[in-house]
Amino acid sequence: MSATAVIRPFAEQDREALLALFARAGEGAPGGALWGHVPSVRDIYLTDYLDREPGSVLVAELGGRLVGYLAGSLDTASFPNEEERLVQAIRRHRLWLRPRFVVFALRGRLATITARLRGESADLAELIDPRWPAHLHIDVAPEARGTGAADELMRGWLAHLDAAGVPGCFLQTVAENTRAVRFFERMGFRAHGARPPLPGRVGGRRMHQLTMVHPGAVTPQAP
Repeated sequence: MSATAVIRPFAEQDREALLALFARAGEGAPGGALWGHVPSVRDIYLTDYLDREPGSVLVAELGGRLVGYLAGSLDTASFPNEEERLVQAIRRHRLWLRPRFVVFALRGRLATITARLRGESADLAELIDPRWPAHLHIDVAPEARGTGAADELMRGWLAHLDAAGVPGCFLQTVAENTRAVRFFERMGFRAHGARPPLPGRVGGRRMHQLTMVHPGAVTPQAP
């Protein structure tokens, strides 16, 4: 019988281990590598949450070791948006000197132009909607997948929303990451809005951003 993951709030003493976990937790996900510079990507999707809203970060332990996390904000409108966090990371890490980032940025610009020429949505902005004011990012290490750690992290997050009186939340993922999409659907999320193209490809195919929304802390039914 496999061990059961322990879910608890982030504590400052977790910081070093959690930052070390970041790259490993994203292994195998489409787009997980982005431009290949872990510290800058980590600043955008994890460190800012630890610094600005640590009370909305949960961690998963397995055998006394951190194997996953969920980082979010209860009020997306008041949290620096992804573009602002990216600009900060560019400045902090001098990303214009890194060829892989330059290529990534050019691909992103090309994807936007191509989408507009095709009459498709090119808006990658985060969702600002009073029905779903909160947002989240979730990741677990490969050895924790299938243990229920991700399910319990999400249930803990939904309970956090409920306790704070927040009506709902959203997340953004890669539409072609079918495993993640199935998980989010099982946890009560549903697709919302357009699917604008993302830089990069999976198996030769274009990637698209998928926004998914959840109405609030409703306990999902078992599959």
